[in-house]
Formats: sequence, C-alpha cells, structure tokens
Amino acid sequence: MPHIIPNSKNILVVAGDISGDVHASNLIKELKACAPDITVTSIGGERMKAASDKFLYNLVARGASGFVEPFKKLPMWVRLMNMIKNYINEKNPACIITVDFYGFNHQVLGIAKHRNIPAYYYVCPQVWASREYRARSIVRLAKKMFVIFPFEKKIYTDLGGDAVFLGNPLLDKIPAPKENPFKGDNTKEWKIGLLPGSRPREIEKHTKLFYQAFKEVRRSFPNAKAYLFAVPEVSDEKIYELIGPRRDGLEIVRENDYAARSEMDFVITCSGTATLENALLGLPMLVVYKTGWVTYQIAKMIIKVPYISLVNILSKKGVVKEFIQKDANPKAIAQEICSIIGSEKNYNSMRAQLLKLRSQLGEPGVAKRAAQMIIDEVFPKE
Repeated sequence: MPHIIPNSKNILVVAGDISGDVHASNLIKELKACAPDITVTSIGGERMKAASDKFLYNLVARGASGFVEPFKKLPMWVRLMNMIKNYINEKNPACIITVDFYGFNHQVLGIAKHRNIPAYYYVCPQVWASREYRARSIVRLAKKMFVIFPFEKKIYTDLGGDAVFLGNPLLDKIPAPKENPFKGDNTKEWKIGLLPGSRPREIEKHTKLFYQAFKEVRRSFPNAKAYLFAVPEVSDEKIYELIGPRRDGLEIVRENDYAARSEMDFVITCSGTATLENALLGLPMLVVYKTGWVTYQIAKMIIKVPYISLVNILSKKGVVKEFIQKDANPKAIAQEICSIIGSEKNYNSMRAQLLKLRSQLGEPGVAKRAAQMIIDEVFPKE
C-alpha cells in the first residue's frame, strides 16, 4: 500500500460504547475549538453525531460487550471495516483517533498503520485488568496513547510507546461533590440511585434486580425513593417492561450534568465507569454485576485483578461491597445498603474513602489538553 498524502483538514474519530461516545464527543468539541478550520468525521453514538461535521455510523447502538456477543456481530464488523477502509482511501484523513472499545478499534488502528496515517488512542483500554498483550498491539499501532490512570503510563512506556497521562477525562464532566450529610434515621426520605448500566445486556440483567433490592430496603426505610438513571438509548417503556407492573417509589431520570445523581444518598451501580463517577461525587454505593454463564467463566480465567470495580482497584482494597453473579440477589444487596445508610459511622467512612480518589486523577481540562497536543502534532505551525 503506497503512502497516502493526508487531507490536512480532516480527522476521523471512532468510539463504540456510551462511555466512549461521551469522552469522544468532548474531545471533538475541544479539537474544533483548538483548530476551527478542521472537519471531524466520526463513528460512534448520538453525542458524537451532534459534535461532528459528518457522522458515518451509530456503532454505539449496535455495540457488543463480553466475550461471546461480539462473535454474533462479526458480519456487521466486517461491513464496518470495509466502510472505514473506503472512507480512508477516499478522504485521506490527517489522523485517526480511537476511543476505548479495543476489540473493534485495534482493527481501525491496523488500517491506519497500513496506510501510514498517524493514529491516537484516547482513553486506552484497561489492559492491566486482563489481556496485557493488548498493550503491545497498541504500542505497535498507535502514535500516542492517552491513559486515564497515572499507573498506566509505565505499562506503555516500558514497551517503548509514547504514553501520556493528562488526567482522567471524567474530571471534565463531574462537578465538585456536595455535602450530602448523613440523614440520621429511617423515617427520612433516603434517595437511592439505581444505575443498571448502559449496554443492552447489562440493562436486561440488572434493572429488575436493582428495583427488587430497593423494595427490600423499603421494608426498613419506608420513605426511601428510587431514582433509576437511564441512558437516552433505552426508553421508559423498556424499563417498565423489565421492572413489571408495580413501580412504587420509582422515578426515571435522564440527565447529562450529574445534578440529580449528586443528590443521591446511596447508589446501586453496575460495574464500570459509573463506579468512578460515583466516587468523584462522594456517593456511598455498592457494585453489582451479572452476565452470561459463558462470559463469566471466561472472565474468571483471564481477569488478573481481585476486584471488578474501579473504586476498589484504585484503592487497592474493598472500599465498596461487590455482588457478582449468584451473590447478586435482592435480599443480600438490600442488607448491605441498610448496613451503610443505617450507620452514621459506616456512611461517613465510605464517603471519605471515596473522595480520596479524586486527588489521584489529575485536574479538569483533560480533553482540552489532549486536543491541543494532537493538533500541535498533526498540524505543526511553520
């Protein structure tokens, strides 16, 4: 394949899940603020579509997670890769930026490498949790890696990669934590947040379970209210279908500014980015994860860290309780919630430990700093 002379005004950005869609859309906005004359084409989700000049495909709506599900969508991946190849051959982008979603994006990186187009990996995947070999692939294919935890930089630099830690991009979105003092007794209106996840499989597995756990909590805290935080991609009707006909004390929340979530007293959350968001907001929580049997068995064999939640991994101890697979049942979850919100000591201790994490993750302005670094390298001033 001959060297392709890039179009100096065009950048392609690719993400594949909701978290990546959020981070990528913020980066796109900052790229265009740094260089107003560029055009950004993207593959991702609705947020990227709104921020980009041209949008090629909603991969977020079709994304797959786990170990089994992606194989079912292989024909779609092949079609998308052909579309990306055709787009690159026609438009010759100045660079390609991939955001997380390794299973798909390492193929995109390979296409860029084959055509001598510089590629940047923004929000590198958590190779330290499992499948460390991925780091070698990323170093070989990407010009620069933007990691989101301080300790990740060494993983890539030890392999000869150009990795930088500019801070965790969640800090660009998460407001300062509120006070949220302990409410004192079980007669108060405790606000319980339910975050079942953003992927279809997570929503299917967790929504009803979380609500059932909340109903168990209500036996001890009768005035508690549940707030189910739903992603735009999931309708109210789908949520009600999963929960069932009786929905006492439940309100569905859709937001993009964390205003409602920051008011929660406690959160039941699916493992993932949401756990770190909660920590940055200082919200006491527990973590739940259920998945298919095959996926779980594979995960047990390859995951090398003792916890599933980012909060516990970064803290190097079990700050929040984790309920996985068969251990995730409504009564056990409710019992843990009541032990926290029923004790001022337990509640305040968890909150204090969570807030310690904020200082480890850098300062706001992460997307702006990353965008400026990319623009300066791709479009150097004469």
